[in-house]
Amino acid sequence: MITIALPKGSLEAQTFQLFKEANLEVRRTDRDYNPRIDDDRIGKVKILRPQEIPLYVQMGYFDLGISGLDWVQESGADVAEVASLSYSKTGDGNVKIVVAVHRDEPIDDVTAIRPGSRVTTEYPRITERFFHDIGIPVKLFASYGASEAKVPDLMDVVVDLTETGSTLKKNGLKIIGEIMESHTALLANREALQDPEKQKAIEEITTLLLGVIEARHQVLLTMNVPSVALDRVIDVLPAMKKPTVSRLHGIEYFSIQTVVRRELVNGLIPHLKGAGAEDILEIPIAKIVR
Repeated sequence: MITIALPKGSLEAQTFQLFKEANLEVRRTDRDYNPRIDDDRIGKVKILRPQEIPLYVQMGYFDLGISGLDWVQESGADVAEVASLSYSKTGDGNVKIVVAVHRDEPIDDVTAIRPGSRVTTEYPRITERFFHDIGIPVKLFASYGASEAKVPDLMDVVVDLTETGSTLKKNGLKIIGEIMESHTALLANREALQDPEKQKAIEEITTLLLGVIEARHQVLLTMNVPSVALDRVIDVLPAMKKPTVSRLHGIEYFSIQTVVRRELVNGLIPHLKGAGAEDILEIPIAKIVR
């Protein structure tokens, strides 16, 4: 059995949804930090702040954990990233650690930040290294939330995590630089990966989670096609490899199945119908395992 640390806070809802779609539902009651997953491969499950998870995984308290790459960098944890999970607080995609100042500041680049400026951040280690590398001495102040609200009254500069930059903009700030891009990561303890039984469980759980993420962007299309239209329809179809084509019994029709990207479907279906396809079905996919 393996032990898993799951993130509390901004990544919590998306993480729980991912596990549910992988048939690894996290079962808990309100304010329960020790939930369970009914799977023989998984033992202890704990919900923790993502800031803490990388170090706890490194120390062997957990075999697996989910956190942001930003917190791996900030903590300096020595862990193995076994998978990049393409989701964030509000949906798919990566996030960025950026440098921002008040919109009225007459600067548009980090190199123009005044020496001695007051910088607030939840990432003091990353921020200190960044300003050291660009040769600007600053005064660092650790922040424990609402960092963007401290500029310009209390601080001159904020280093913060953002998906779209909209929260910073709403608070009268402008982005003048980027420190790093981050993503949600599935992290493993290095010693656990050397244990054959745990390594097998980790690989299997990883396969299930990545299968769900891959499937979210794809759908299965099935249709019936008269023989005379077969080549026209196949020319229209994209496919992961080649579409599956089988003859229908007793009539001059074929059944076609293929997987296509979800965002293409609404434009594709009218073209398929125009090429001669009939009885077109769009079917959600639970997992795609490569």
